[in-house]
Amino acid sequence: MLIFVLRRIGVMILTALVLTFVVFYLTNLPPNLEKLAKSEASARMTDAQVDSWLASNGFAQSTLVRYGEWLGVLPGWTGTTADGKATGRCLNRIPAGQTPPSYCGVLQGNWGWSTVFKQPVSEVLARSLGHTGWLMLWVMIVMVPTSLILGVLSGMREGSRTDRVLSTFAIATTATPEYVSGVIFIALFASATAGISPWLNEMGWIEGKTLFQGTATSAMNGLTFWNFGLPVMTIALYGIGYIARMTRASMTEVMTQQYIRTARLKGVPFRTVVMKHALRNALIAPFTVIMLQFPWLLNGVVIVETLFNYKGFGWTLVQAAGNNDINMLLACSVVAVFVVLVTQLISDIGYVFLNPRIRLA
Repeated sequence: MLIFVLRRIGVMILTALVLTFVVFYLTNLPPNLEKLAKSEASARMTDAQVDSWLASNGFAQSTLVRYGEWLGVLPGWTGTTADGKATGRCLNRIPAGQTPPSYCGVLQGNWGWSTVFKQPVSEVLARSLGHTGWLMLWVMIVMVPTSLILGVLSGMREGSRTDRVLSTFAIATTATPEYVSGVIFIALFASATAGISPWLNEMGWIEGKTLFQGTATSAMNGLTFWNFGLPVMTIALYGIGYIARMTRASMTEVMTQQYIRTARLKGVPFRTVVMKHALRNALIAPFTVIMLQFPWLLNGVVIVETLFNYKGFGWTLVQAAGNNDINMLLACSVVAVFVVLVTQLISDIGYVFLNPRIRLA
């Protein structure tokens, strides 16, 4: 197991380097750099002025060198401004009296400066990840137990009426994208002129005009069921159907195994057969699927956070991409790659412990 983990960590590091370099190369293409120069300096800059601005801000070097500086394995660039002051990657925004370091990249904890938020990238990223973390937590709390219960109930008796109803529900939720279910939820529960909110208000069952809030902005200061329920349900609904279908397929396959039939023939109660013999083996495949939901949640919240104006990781990514914030885009890509690789490693390790045949092999 130790050799397996070390080998996987080596592959993860190599994969992370390749993916981050690809993102760094694409975000530092000449048109993007020209747009950055004009947005930071002046939109009326000539080509010569753009080249001068790029050179004075460390963008004149090769892509590989700048990637090494951003990563923190090469010394940061240095230069002088028009008035003769020293400038550089490691010199910028260093308090007076402190000696600037030679290396100031991602490995040293320096993620750069956000040109959109006008703050260090690390501060903006930490704040947005904190908001998205709460969203992911509540989505997993709702999604995982619900989907497992639906999948097990559906797979226990294949072909029954319960199986058909739950399977239809799972397929319908999986086929409905988040931007559709989110709009439907807002129209049904968060509209003062449509849905059930006007009727509930007339009956005196709710004090406000709407049952739920159509925006999750207030949830960043304090989570409540009414301002956070719709984003959680929108994301969880899609995952519930997908995991439930996988659990049903696994449960159906386990229930047809020979040892299950033998237990039934010996007179073991059906409840005992399911809970003691079938359930653990049926949850092996869904475990891998559940672990892979974490990178999907991190990157899939883009639509939901934008729809509900919840300023988490997805909202920050949209703002960075729409405003050519190169450092923020790079930081978001690093986080996304890290989450994907780590969850895959945890999934593989957990699968080995859950499946004795893989462990023995």
